[in-house]
Amino acid sequence: MRFGRESTNVEDRRGFGGRGLAVGGGGIGVLVLALAILLCSGDPKALLDQIGGGDATRIEQPQQPQTNPQSSDEQKRFVASVLGSTEDVWRKLLPQQARKQYRDPKLVLFTDQVRSACGYADAAVGPFYCPGDEKLYLDFAFFNELKTEFKAPGDFAQAYVIAHEVGHHVQNLLGTMDKVNRAGNTNALSVRLELQADCYAGVWAFYADKQGLVEAGDAEEAIRAAQSVGDDTIQKRSQGYVIPEKFTHGSSRERMSWFTRGFGSGDMRECDTFANR
Repeated sequence: MRFGRESTNVEDRRGFGGRGLAVGGGGIGVLVLALAILLCSGDPKALLDQIGGGDATRIEQPQQPQTNPQSSDEQKRFVASVLGSTEDVWRKLLPQQARKQYRDPKLVLFTDQVRSACGYADAAVGPFYCPGDEKLYLDFAFFNELKTEFKAPGDFAQAYVIAHEVGHHVQNLLGTMDKVNRAGNTNALSVRLELQADCYAGVWAFYADKQGLVEAGDAEEAIRAAQSVGDDTIQKRSQGYVIPEKFTHGSSRERMSWFTRGFGSGDMRECDTFANR
């Protein structure tokens, strides 16, 4: 993927100190938790409550800034470029296709742990969007997991992750996320929410291609990433068998299909996963 305009809505909290949450349960690793809650949908507060991070009063020390030698590295430039592209696309597209003004989210970079309006989060949570503060949260360590553990290398696979979380922001602006939460956010609704975010990521990729940012092989990287984080693929790798009723993000086929639908059409109105599946 080629670099484009870099967004100024990147908040770099890497290198910040402070006491964060401790994940209980006998040393559950980053990969295991990431498999369970990868690309966290909607409001992750309930999840953070379960692992001890939802109650900010339990953290005795607030985060304090420390020297951050990584503030101008290549990875930051890359994600700022991806975020800038999503801003350019959705600022035009949302009013045109949904008659809604787009409000830029912020992307928070962190290391190991972070505090959000949804509670404290450990890097094991993976990338997530918090509707309470309209921010995306990302620890770059996840990109390494995406490459080594999920076998989805490439910068456009990383861009897909960011575009997916921006898709949740679009859902938040449109009220879709609130409707799902009020309906109880069951596994079935969670899957539809996630697949729609995949489709919105594909819509972004359609216009990123027109911006001249997409290079040969980029689309395949994103599709490979969508496939690698399907619930059936994750369940097979983690436990050896598949339980469809426990899906929260959709199967590999569904995730690829909805991303491809968005990428092929550039029309967010083709992303009604709640009417079609």
